[in-house]
Amino acid sequence: MAARTQNYVCQNCGAAYVRWSGRCEACGEWNTLVEEGSTAPAARSSRKGRLFAVEPLKGEPHEAPRLPSGMAEFDRVTGGGLVRGSVLLLGGDPGIGKSTLLLEVAAAFARAGHRAVYISGEEAVAQVRLRAERLGLADATVEIAAETAVEDIIATLSQGSTPRLLVIDSIQTMWTQRVEAAPGTVTQVRGSAGELIRFAKRSGAVVVLVGHVTKDGQIAGPRVVEHMVDAVMSFEGDGSHQFRILRAMKNRFGPTDEIGVFEMTGAGLREVANPSELFLSERDLGSPGTAVFAGIEGTRPLLVEIQALVAPTTLGTPRRAVVGWDPARLSMVLAVLEAHCGVRLSGHDVYLNVAGGLRIQEPAADVAAAAALVSSLARAPLPADAVYFGEVSLSGAVRPVAQTATRLKEAQKLGFTRAIVPEAARTEAPENFSLSTIATLANLVADIAHDGTPALRRVGRQDS
Repeated sequence: MAARTQNYVCQNCGAAYVRWSGRCEACGEWNTLVEEGSTAPAARSSRKGRLFAVEPLKGEPHEAPRLPSGMAEFDRVTGGGLVRGSVLLLGGDPGIGKSTLLLEVAAAFARAGHRAVYISGEEAVAQVRLRAERLGLADATVEIAAETAVEDIIATLSQGSTPRLLVIDSIQTMWTQRVEAAPGTVTQVRGSAGELIRFAKRSGAVVVLVGHVTKDGQIAGPRVVEHMVDAVMSFEGDGSHQFRILRAMKNRFGPTDEIGVFEMTGAGLREVANPSELFLSERDLGSPGTAVFAGIEGTRPLLVEIQALVAPTTLGTPRRAVVGWDPARLSMVLAVLEAHCGVRLSGHDVYLNVAGGLRIQEPAADVAAAAALVSSLARAPLPADAVYFGEVSLSGAVRPVAQTATRLKEAQKLGFTRAIVPEAARTEAPENFSLSTIATLANLVADIAHDGTPALRRVGRQDS
């Protein structure tokens, strides 16, 4: 007879306790412990362990077989396609387009002759069909169902041919009878994910799990699920912009710094083959406070506009707001401008924005951000045909960054003829392309201040 034990599990981090407490000692959150029951065997089983084969370390390497979906941007992020038997976890804000993306991926697999199954735990079959008709996917032979019981899903899919792709939307709605807890709790999410992962490894099907996110952008549920799956992807974007970014956070079979760019339209998601041209299509030419950054996302060069606004403040503490960039790096750049360049920003509000809803994580954007800030303060427009990149150190020096030639080639392809780069960058400029090198941030400030306000011109001459 199995003995029942009661545990109190934190719904934020998954820590378990034998008695209830108002505060979780592991993560520090309040009122997150929920009572959950489990069964434990009264005595040890007498079953003997099964034998398994071990192999030598040296052997012929075998590349994991991949199944390309036919969507170039999706395959770029996954590393060239989906690996058989792998499990992916896709997170994103509500309404960002996760279900739309995966329904299009399932339709692409079905049109390629593979069996694709879409299991929805949040919508009825009729709702999924309505979305498919709106997206023009009704002709695809995708099998759909509305079910939340994991054992029933596995038993149904085990009949007949094994599906090549299984989409579970979402893992928070699934439940397994092996765990006595409500759907959506930490225990159920972990147990349901474990059952689906075992099914994927045993059958060779690719399983994609959709995960909800918390208010701070983290995938809801226990973090152990992110360790259990083979890949974790994030579908990012701003509801006010049409661009969507698919970013790999973890990938056992491919790179972890690739991004895929999509555009949300009335007919669904459209792949963006040249995101640089799209991000720069509506930029304001000749306006102070805008600079074009030549960045690298994974293996892809990407040009994006950085916008800055510096205005006198009426507050005791100036406001610092940034969208699409690390606020800590903005604070560092402002401190370097104050300490080494004589640019006084302590009496100004500073706003920085990356156009298009893209989020930049590369330190090479320091020079472009500094150029936009100084341009806004000096009311001096930057050259419309110039791109900026370089990392700023705390001493005010501009450090070189990787893949300079790739950045310059992308800039030239989009019509730019000039680049402001670190002095230590060792590369040859493309044909009909000029390089302006800077050793310190003060050199950049002096160049911009030459056509700016009188006060800033004096600062530039003094520090240069």
